[in-house]
Formats: sequence, structure tokens, C-alpha cells
Amino acid sequence: MASPQAVFEETRSNFTVILLLMFMVAGIYFIRELLLLLFTKLLVAVRSKVLLSLAFATMTAVLSAVLDALTVAAVVIAVAAGLYAVYHRFASGRGAGDLHDHSDDRLVHERHEGDLETFRASLRSLMMHALVGTALGGVATLVGEPQNLLIGDTVGWDFGQFLLHVAPVSIPVVIVGLAMCALLERTRSFGYGARLPDSVRSVMEHWDEGQSGGRDARARARLLIQGLTAVALVVGLTLHLAEVGLVGLAVIVLATAFAGVTEEHAIGKAFQEALPFTALLVTFFAIVAVIHEQHLFAPIIDTVLAQHGRAQLSLIFLGSGALSAISDNVFVATVYISEIAKAFHAGDISRHQFELLAVSINTGTNIPSIATPNGQAAFLFLLTSTLAPLIRLGYVRMLWMALPYAAVLSVTAYLATVFLL
Repeated sequence: MASPQAVFEETRSNFTVILLLMFMVAGIYFIRELLLLLFTKLLVAVRSKVLLSLAFATMTAVLSAVLDALTVAAVVIAVAAGLYAVYHRFASGRGAGDLHDHSDDRLVHERHEGDLETFRASLRSLMMHALVGTALGGVATLVGEPQNLLIGDTVGWDFGQFLLHVAPVSIPVVIVGLAMCALLERTRSFGYGARLPDSVRSVMEHWDEGQSGGRDARARARLLIQGLTAVALVVGLTLHLAEVGLVGLAVIVLATAFAGVTEEHAIGKAFQEALPFTALLVTFFAIVAVIHEQHLFAPIIDTVLAQHGRAQLSLIFLGSGALSAISDNVFVATVYISEIAKAFHAGDISRHQFELLAVSINTGTNIPSIATPNGQAAFLFLLTSTLAPLIRLGYVRMLWMALPYAAVLSVTAYLATVFLL
């Protein structure tokens, strides 16, 4: 259905996205210790659940704007899983050196069962706020999501240009998203609002003090190196010193060289999370080559181009958004931006309209996709993680908790796309 040459050309033209997934995700692996520390301190320090939820959503949004959203999600999940294991061990009466299965509730003391259930509900809401935060930050910048880089590369935008072009949509979405976070916690609706029990907070504080007290000079130096590497990463991305993937490669070099990581197996482990998704993305490119050669999307694009001005933006947003809610948003973005680029090069649309449609595709694939785990890789990553069964987060419950965010943010993004661009 597609020639090998067509598949090769499709993959080659999107090589910058492959570099992003290969090296940026692997690079962030080497500063995860610093990110884990930040999220743990945040969870222990902030007592108000509303402020804690806002802090988690804001931090993941900021991090996802300059890092890879999937990696940020992985860090938050690791923090939550670690803290859950700490309290579950305490509730089961097990010591620090005892073997313990934190997925087994049979040893949990009866007096701690209520607090454990409340802790689960609290973690569920924090995880959903955090993952929505990755979408809020991910839509705004060139490196927030894989499809962003693909769209930016096709249009010819660097980091700053992408940020400015998407800002009329991304800023209202972020504001409304954070307001929704506070509202859901205040109203305790859609499964949100559970507070962190005092007994759980006490155990967390004691554990955090132990971790901080046991950190030697070498560990502190390693955290300093990771902090400086993170600053270098932000500077490199902002000034567009190199392709995004190569900036990630520089992060790997800096974080490993100055931290004394020299073993091949230690470096190789960093690529385990990135390469499966990279392979999946190459498969998407092969499917896109089939779509191009068979002209499968031609009727849809012809319908869009038959409209004029804002009507084109509206149809592109609705079409890409609907597909992204039920299938992978990277794939949907790849198909749509490729078809729109063909129309631009054929002279069917102007450069200005091409850029507006690119923003519409970007927001359409990023925001409505939070409705289901099918569209957002970060949501699917949480659903398939070992944490999900521990906090009793299944597919249907995730759909229910994502519903208010998906509905309100999709409407906000649509209105901003149609009226503010």
C-alpha cells in the first residue's frame, strides 16, 4: 500500500522527532533524582489540598513546557508510588528492613484502613491534576509533546516562534485549567477533593527527614550537577542552540560525565522508556506514508479547504480533536499537518493561513485528547503503571475524572482558536 521509499522519506523528514524521543527522554532520566526530590518536598510541605493540587498541576505544566511530558509523568508516578509504599509499610506494621508487598492489604491494621483509602483517593486526584498539568504545559512549546516538534519543524518555527504563535490559545487554556483544578477540589466533585490524612502526612514527614538526613556530600553534589544541567537544558532550548534531540544528548553527556556515571548498562537503562515509543512512532510514519500514497485523507482536507478563514480553523480543530480523543494524538497530528503542508506547497492556502491551521492542529490534538487514555501517552502510561491498581484507578474512573477537564478545556481551546488567533 506504500513503497519502502515513501516510508523512508516520511521517517527521514521527521527525524528530529525521533531524536527528541531518543535523547531528550533519556537525558531527563539522569536528572530524575532532582525532580523526585522537588515533588516529594512539595507533597510534604503544602498542607492545603487545593494549593497542593494547584502546585502539582503548575509544576508539571512548567516542566512539561521545557521537558518531555511523558518523562514528567513518569517522575510524578514514581514519587506517588514511593510514598504510597512508605505509608502502606507503616499501616501494615512492617519495619524498614522487612520484606513487604505494598499491593497486599491483608497485613494492613484495621485502624489504618480508613486513612489508607483516603490516601488512595488523594493520590488519585493528585495524579489526575498532574497529568492534566502535563497537557497544559505540553501544548505551549515546541518540546512539550512529540507532535509539537513535528508541527513546528514542518512550519519552520523555532522554540520562541512556536511559543508566540500558540500563546493566544495556550495561555487561556492554562488559566482555565488551573481554575478548574481549584474548583474541582473545592466542590469535591468527579472524584476529587480527598484530603491527605494527618497520620499519612506525619509518616511522610518522618520519612522525608530520614531521607534528607542520610544524604551525604556526594549525593548533594549529584543534585547540584542535575540542577545546573536542568538550567543548561532550558537555556539550550530557549536559545535554540541545536536541534532539540541534540540538546537532550548534551544533557546526557553533562549529567553523566560530572556525576561519574560511566557504566554502559547504567546509561543504556535510560533509553528503555524512550525507545519503545520511538519504534511506535516510526510505525505511525509508515501508516502516514500509506495514507499519503492512497490519498485516504483527501476528502477531509478538500472539505476543509473548501471553507474560508475561521471556518477552516474550526473544522481542523474539531476533526483533529475528535480523532485524538479516540486514537493517538501524535499519529493524528502527523496526518493532518502533512496534508495541510501539501496544500500550502501547492499554493492552495497562504503562509499566514498555514500557520493558523498548524496552531489549530496543535491545540486540537493536545487538548481534546485528555478525554481518554487512548489519546494522551501520559494518561495511558499512568493507567498501565504499577501505581494504578494500588490507588484503584481504572479505565472508567479515569474517564470520569478526566471528563470535566476535557469538556471545559476543549471548549476553551476551540473558542480561543476560532476567535483569538
